[in-house]
Amino acid sequence: MKPNSNKIDAKEGRGVRKKLAIITVVSILLIDQISKVWVKTNMYLDESIPVFRDWFFIHFIENPGMAFGVEFGGETGKLLLSLFRIVAIGFIAYYIVNLIKQNAPKGLIFSVALVLAGATGNIIDSAFYGLIFTESPPYLPEVATMFPPEGGYASFLHGKVVDMLYFPLIDTHWPEWLPLIGGDRFQFFRPVFNIADSSITVGMALILINQKKYFDHSKDKEKNESADELKSDENGE
Repeated sequence: MKPNSNKIDAKEGRGVRKKLAIITVVSILLIDQISKVWVKTNMYLDESIPVFRDWFFIHFIENPGMAFGVEFGGETGKLLLSLFRIVAIGFIAYYIVNLIKQNAPKGLIFSVALVLAGATGNIIDSAFYGLIFTESPPYLPEVATMFPPEGGYASFLHGKVVDMLYFPLIDTHWPEWLPLIGGDRFQFFRPVFNIADSSITVGMALILINQKKYFDHSKDKEKNESADELKSDENGE
């Protein structure tokens, strides 16, 4: 009876982990895409909306390259980056399926799901936003149009990623007496990013912080299986 009970518990555990992964990915994707579509269709390029004093703004920019506003090698680099992201998403999805089958710690599955959701959120922009939106103008009253009759501003996999979260926590100038940089403007934190970027960052941070706890599960599982087999052999004797 005990081996059957263990199998039932393992199956239920896999079901819980599968739901956790699906809910995490779907929730992040919905929040990410809703926020991006709203910004794209309600704000002009480079517009800023103060949210909290002078250190949190909704600041609309479009990123043709990597995360946090980093660019990568023009149109060819953009295409290569998009293809790399698609391959990476496939590997991450395959990895998380295996983690679920192994009944890996829920924290690890949640963390990897965050990374998967973030990577998928940004590839949606790259793949489809050029097809379904017009170009965002740098002025009012015009804003981008969704599903324009004349078509979008770019081809498949050549769209721009929408970024909007801006936290200039420190905005000051270096002291005049400093050599080379004296009097220059200093800002922290300068990058503008989105929910997908945040999801990737949080997921990776959780994995790094908890790596010992997350990746010791395989050793514990082997010990438990060995103990169960030993007990089963003893009962058989």
